Amino acid sequence: MKTFETTFFGRCGAGAKTLLLGLACASSLGATAQTTTPVQQYGLLKVAGNKIVDKNNQPVSLAGNSLFWSNDGWGGEKYYTANTVGWLKNNWNAKVVRVAMGVEDSGGYISNPAGNRQKVKTVVDAALAQGLYVIIDWHSHHAESYQAQAIAFFQDMARTYGSTPNVIYEVYNEPLQVSWTGVVKPYAEAVAGAIRAIDPDNLIIVGTPTWSQDVDVAASSPITRYSNIAYTLHFYAATHKQSLRDKTQAALNRGVAVFVTEYGTTEASGNGYVDAASTQEWMSFLKQNSISHANWSFNDKAESSSALKPGTSPTAAWSDAFLTPSGSLVKGYIQNWNGTTTGGGGGGGGTTPPPATGTVVQAESYQAMAGVQTETTSDTGGGLNVGWLDPGDWMVYSVNIPTAGSYLIQYRVASPSGGGRISLEQNSGTTQRGTVNVPATGGWQTWTTVSHTVTLAAGPQDIAIGVPAGGFNINWWSFSPAPASRTTTVTTEAVYPNPAQSQVVVSVPAATGAVQLTILDSEGHELSRRSIRGTAAGQQVALPVAGLEPGVYLVRIVQNGQVETRRFVKE
Repeated sequence: MKTFETTFFGRCGAGAKTLLLGLACASSLGATAQTTTPVQQYGLLKVAGNKIVDKNNQPVSLAGNSLFWSNDGWGGEKYYTANTVGWLKNNWNAKVVRVAMGVEDSGGYISNPAGNRQKVKTVVDAALAQGLYVIIDWHSHHAESYQAQAIAFFQDMARTYGSTPNVIYEVYNEPLQVSWTGVVKPYAEAVAGAIRAIDPDNLIIVGTPTWSQDVDVAASSPITRYSNIAYTLHFYAATHKQSLRDKTQAALNRGVAVFVTEYGTTEASGNGYVDAASTQEWMSFLKQNSISHANWSFNDKAESSSALKPGTSPTAAWSDAFLTPSGSLVKGYIQNWNGTTTGGGGGGGGTTPPPATGTVVQAESYQAMAGVQTETTSDTGGGLNVGWLDPGDWMVYSVNIPTAGSYLIQYRVASPSGGGRISLEQNSGTTQRGTVNVPATGGWQTWTTVSHTVTLAAGPQDIAIGVPAGGFNINWWSFSPAPASRTTTVTTEAVYPNPAQSQVVVSVPAATGAVQLTILDSEGHELSRRSIRGTAAGQQVALPVAGLEPGVYLVRIVQNGQVETRRFVKE
């Protein structure tokens, strides 16, 4: 029988809706008692069809963090501490922590089994004490070459922790481009069999080929010899787009359960720009399908996927000042993730990523408006949302922008069928700062967050939200300074004609040095590239698109260390 812990820790409760700083909730974490831990709430996790369910057979979606490789001398091992686990539980509201134990690479388990086992044990023991789920990950790209060692390790883990419902076994991190039926599946069956001989029921997660992206391939020939098996999906938001979600949906349609044991907000290298828009699309997909996820990585390595800034002490009294842009973005998702609420068709669903920094403006706090009404919202924080939005409606707000520059604008929206559009405007609508589309969320009270980046002047000013296309509700909007480096904007402004037939004209802002223009398809694949010299006054550049198939495309502009991405439609 599985045993449960009885420790209690604080978390942030929902507060009244006010004009607030995005981090106000984070600063109050731990002030109120948490009556149950995640493991007490959900119990032993089980696979039921294509879902992972809790002790009451309700779909559960956990959000949490993955540690970096445990390998000696790689830098991430310094965070394999109870201090880390406690902070993620109490400050981030994490429900799961992943222990990424390196295997064949230098400083990993093969060269130092005792040292790496102790690192794993430290984190697992802390997770049990905090009442968190913990993934014990055989973090290898060649696990089939170390099958005997994997069996011995997981037998040890099963004997040590198999009587607790907290533990999840991840037997293969990321297989490379190898055969599922010929390589990965036989390995996984051998390791799963060794675990099941000791622990008959804790969840086992199996990696899939092509860096754990071919979940659809595994779903075509799933493991049936042992029960309670889920399959690994990994994605990096700036690289992996709709095509990987389509593969994942195919796997779900074939009846297997998926667990995202690792994802990043950046490019697949772990570096590059933070793609907040793509991350939002992934979070909506995971929420809608009740898929659990752990972010890569809780570490201070000098790469953009790290959650902590370089040099962050493992023993510091951490605050949000230690977080990178990716860490701030991810914390918003994890902190507000409701483990049993799925999107689509119900009240209060969707995701709730508040801005990491900046000012939130409640939608109903307009100074003037035309055509809108308010109603009670079931979104986090309660209060009112603005609805009955039709084309031509608008709302005006008086705000004070602290400094001139690029700002990330986020909107909290709900829409049964999508098709809406928001226009951020000034000067009585004669100046359009940017537009963003409103996706289908499945209901008038099923919420998600969309965003874009715009340029604003400093000082007190009026900002209007215009409605070119209606059919949505809005609960709040926010503004915060965009990251100083590699700012990413996804808009449809400054590309015309749109839709296009033979060419698009791109408005390139003032720049010094070289400017690179790249046309990408909707999955981020590069189709063409052109380099030009920047000018002090900016310029208009025509790009040929006659050879493209009809569809949605992106133009990426790289200049002065910043990135902007503009969307257009080819007819």
